[in-house]
Amino acid sequence: MTAKIYIKTFGCTLNKADSERMAYLLKKAGFQLVDSPEKAELVIVNTCTVKNLAERKAIHYVNDLKEKNKKIIVAGCIPKANPSLFLGHSQISPDQIHQIVSAVEETLEGNIVEYLATEKINKLKIPSLRSNPIIAIVPISAGCLGNCAYCHVKLARGNLFSYPIEDIIETIKHELNSGAKEIWLTSQDTGCYGLDKGTSLPELLEEILKIEKKFFIRLGMANPNHVLSFLDELITLFKHPNMFKFLHIPVQSGSNRILKLMNRKYTAEDFKKIVSTFRKEIPEITIATDVICGFPSETEEEFNQTVELIKETKPDVLNISRFWPRPNTEAAAMPDQIHGSETKKRSSFLTAIHTNIARMQNEKWIDWQGEVIIDETGKNNSLIARNYSYKPIVIKSNKQLPLGTIVRVKVINITPYDLRAKLL
Repeated sequence: MTAKIYIKTFGCTLNKADSERMAYLLKKAGFQLVDSPEKAELVIVNTCTVKNLAERKAIHYVNDLKEKNKKIIVAGCIPKANPSLFLGHSQISPDQIHQIVSAVEETLEGNIVEYLATEKINKLKIPSLRSNPIIAIVPISAGCLGNCAYCHVKLARGNLFSYPIEDIIETIKHELNSGAKEIWLTSQDTGCYGLDKGTSLPELLEEILKIEKKFFIRLGMANPNHVLSFLDELITLFKHPNMFKFLHIPVQSGSNRILKLMNRKYTAEDFKKIVSTFRKEIPEITIATDVICGFPSETEEEFNQTVELIKETKPDVLNISRFWPRPNTEAAAMPDQIHGSETKKRSSFLTAIHTNIARMQNEKWIDWQGEVIIDETGKNNSLIARNYSYKPIVIKSNKQLPLGTIVRVKVINITPYDLRAKLL
């Protein structure tokens, strides 16, 4: 009988892209992919190391599998950044996903293997087995150019390695020809794409937008210092009908002193300029950003600068993290570490502030009518769709419309997290 394999993915879109490529290789090798760990003989746990909480979740999940006597391979960022956490288990790093079939065969035989070598491979040469039939996750690079003081992911993903534009275009065309309607461009920092190869993100987007098909592009996270260097070009490209009007630019703090300590390469004013310029040219753009509460030595006044920045720029989406020292990072050794109770207090306060902002931003969409693409099945007979600004729209419907269907809707209600609409 063919061995049954389940893949559990924690973390970012880049991790999901790795899981889909491992799934393709395993299916091609004759393994059977199943939809739950209970049905599997072996479970691949694709881990995330960006936050302490993400790491703890992965550890708990692996321990739970161990109690159930499942064979396990730990994949993803933790094996590369901190392999000692999973001694006694087979491990495979993001650089080695092309070795997954060998790792599975060995582990099924009862052998513990480690594929942890640093190797820059072009992952686009590995096809993906899409978990969502209409969404293709296309990595455009590995690693980044930053050295942020708090970042543990750099230890796992390394320095920037951009994939060739022609390979990205070929991959996108293949995904579109096999039914994809949304292309999610992903990397650790899409903003620095191509800077190791003498090209740039705008040049890549320009080539992608030449593809003569009806599809939508979602651009993944890009750091402000890179966006600032080609701001006008990027705005022009975002006006193309194939681009989701969605920009994810992480600010992390409203204090320039803290940003400098974090080793971020921009100021709070740079972030404000990007947001205001985009909103002037594309008023309905969805802005997503990230903030870290309680970075070492952050004063109450500096935290308030972050709060004021969020109030002023009014991002639609805000990912809030409480600072937690990650092993082998510069920030872990900094003096004036802030107690967890204080970081929790700051995080809760900012969450409450932003919930109101998100509600107000969404209220602007009440009574909006237009086309949306259905890209998920929701709970209780609902469909989840996205409009041109990548707003999540929940549609109550007894109709079983296939994913990828484009329908007209009217927004009748909102929450801080989504829009609620009826079919027209």
